[in-house]
Amino acid sequence: MGCCSSDCFVYFVLSVALAFMAISTTLRSPPDSETTIPIASSSSSLLSINVSNALRKSNFKAIATLLHISPEIFITSSSNTTLFAIDDSSLFNTSSLPPLFLKQLLQYHTLPLRLPMNELLKKPRGTCLPTLLHHKSVEISTVDKESRTAEVNHVRISHPDMFLGDSFVIHGVLGPFSPLQPHRDHILQSSLCQSDTNKTTSDEDVPVKIDWNRIIQLLSSNGFVPFAIGLHSVLNRIVKDDHHKNLTGVTILATPNLVSLSSASPFLYEVVRHHILVQRLTNKDFASMPDRASVKTLDPFQDLIISRRNVNSSRDFMVSGVEIVDPDMFSSTSFVIHGISHTLEIPLV
Repeated sequence: MGCCSSDCFVYFVLSVALAFMAISTTLRSPPDSETTIPIASSSSSLLSINVSNALRKSNFKAIATLLHISPEIFITSSSNTTLFAIDDSSLFNTSSLPPLFLKQLLQYHTLPLRLPMNELLKKPRGTCLPTLLHHKSVEISTVDKESRTAEVNHVRISHPDMFLGDSFVIHGVLGPFSPLQPHRDHILQSSLCQSDTNKTTSDEDVPVKIDWNRIIQLLSSNGFVPFAIGLHSVLNRIVKDDHHKNLTGVTILATPNLVSLSSASPFLYEVVRHHILVQRLTNKDFASMPDRASVKTLDPFQDLIISRRNVNSSRDFMVSGVEIVDPDMFSSTSFVIHGISHTLEIPLV
């Protein structure tokens, strides 16, 4: 017999808590991890209470529990700390992962510096930030000072400045910065900051290639599994199409479903490319367009119309009558993903 959601969550938190208790008592830190220092019991208690209250007001109860059990995992000799707290829904199935991997995952989301949102927004896009996991950094992939939004490793900061202390800052994020797929019990090395030292000024002259695999991964891991499967099914045809070979940027209009289209359906190719624009357009780009502007899709004969839900608003848009519910969900130099409410209709010819 299944358990109710609240009971399942209690069991989940307990299992993760037990895993971290096992880490504290039976596992030594790997030799390449940052040295941590215990904090005074009174400071630990005060920090745990204040942070726990801040985290439990939103969907970050698991992180609150882990901070209460093992605060030394998040506190280093640098004294300053910024934690990117992963929400409960993303952590729900991690109790089956190796405890050492869970510890490293949290260290990968913790910076040895104090970085409130107003300071983070001053950083240029592409800035690499050190983490407590030795030799591994995260990248500020998107910064928008106007809307005060930012992404790290293409994951949105959903709850900025959730906790602001003298030396401890917490931001809530929508998901993990690394896939929850341990390789030999270790965090998979991100390539986002790994190649920074190899970049040269001439790189700007090299045409940007669209990372379709990254797009599919982001869609799949963030609730758009049917659309990710559909895009993967027709990707070879999209890449080989003469009309698409010179693309340097795309906009993905991610729909939560594809009305049960099978991968063998010839109509699937038409539907998928109807949801992809042939240029990278952010929410700010939409705002600069006149109302009812036309934008081109991968289908050269089917344009879409961008309109404002409210003529006095510069933020809320619709695309051919379908609401954009999550603008700028993910972005890179070659693509941007917007979440839409439902599948766009294909006009009958």
